[in-house]
Amino acid sequence: MTDPVPQRPTAPLPDGTVDAVLFDLGNVLVGWDPYGAFAGLDRAEVDAWMTEVDFARFNRAQDAGRSWSDAVAHLQVTRPHLAGLAEHYARRYRRTLTGPVPGAADVVDELDAGGVALYGLTNWAADTYHHAEPAAPAIGRLRDVLVSGRVGLAKPDPEIFRLAASRFDLRPQRTVFVDDTAANVEAARAVGFRAVHFTGTPALRTALADLGLPVTRPPATPQHG
Repeated sequence: MTDPVPQRPTAPLPDGTVDAVLFDLGNVLVGWDPYGAFAGLDRAEVDAWMTEVDFARFNRAQDAGRSWSDAVAHLQVTRPHLAGLAEHYARRYRRTLTGPVPGAADVVDELDAGGVALYGLTNWAADTYHHAEPAAPAIGRLRDVLVSGRVGLAKPDPEIFRLAASRFDLRPQRTVFVDDTAANVEAARAVGFRAVHFTGTPALRTALADLGLPVTRPPATPQHG
């Protein structure tokens, strides 16, 4: 990631209640589809590998600090028949990133223009994180990002939320956390953050506007009688 954007004085928001947003990245600001790394391979073979390796659990170990090279080496020793596709995934990781989530960059721009302090908190392996900003340049407009793989903690562990609050000098009760995973949203709320479950940019705009943040609400859906 590029150097953090220098912090500048921020004007108080109209209602004075929320002055920061902490964004998850994957499938909030940048699209992520693990199958992208396996384009051209037999889907059934990939599905079988994902099931046997328990991909969600396996991937979380990298999010929590294990390198992909160590992950592959571990499989080569313990389950060598699974190591090849793990290495394939790591080599082609860039292809899992599908580009900016539609409309997300505009939300970042509006919040930034309104003087809201913007940060990131992401479950992401340290050795693949460098692909994030090229895939979604809005990530580079955040003041800083806490990457789970760099600190050895991963959501929904409450300690990573406390670390983010400390590192970025955030007051949780004045900070909105946005994530597409419900368990992470609940964990953030338990630590004291205001939290929004991301289900799409229009719903996010509504939720942020309801909290007094400077974003335009989406157009109303016409009612048909």
